[in-house]
Amino acid sequence: MKESESEKRRRRWINFGELIALCALIVSALGVWINWKDKSDDKPATVVEERQPIPLTLRGKVEDDGKTMQISPVESSHALETLTITVKGAAPIAVGSDGNLDASSLDAILKGRSDSKGTQSIPVRIDSTYVEMGKDKKASGTYRLVYRWEGGGLFGGRSLRLVGLSRG
Repeated sequence: MKESESEKRRRRWINFGELIALCALIVSALGVWINWKDKSDDKPATVVEERQPIPLTLRGKVEDDGKTMQISPVESSHALETLTITVKGAAPIAVGSDGNLDASSLDAILKGRSDSKGTQSIPVRIDSTYVEMGKDKKASGTYRLVYRWEGGGLFGGRSLRLVGLSRG
């Protein structure tokens, strides 16, 4: 059986194709080995996350039987610089960086608003400047200031007592 010239040529192309496939397999195996070797030498990477700013939220702590309220940030990384409380229809009350609000500051504002006894609340706007991560920032929000009137008998006057502060 004698092979024709066209069959020989076809067989050479098949051998040439097999040789190219074998070279591709070797190159691919070499790439996998290099990648595996590089990964095994790597040490665990340490990821340092940048701290995200946290919005200012305030809380009120009643002191001295409701005669004062200490208003402070919930987040310990916030430092108050100024704090101003505004009741609608009244002049703003500058509390300052210490956050101490006296009931007497609100007494004159709230006296004419309600004669009812018991616990009541009023919406207030609190504007503040504070420091977070070394930067000065401003924040404002609406809160509910909870208070109650005490006294008011025949011979005594009424006195305002602060009860709490909540996000409103």
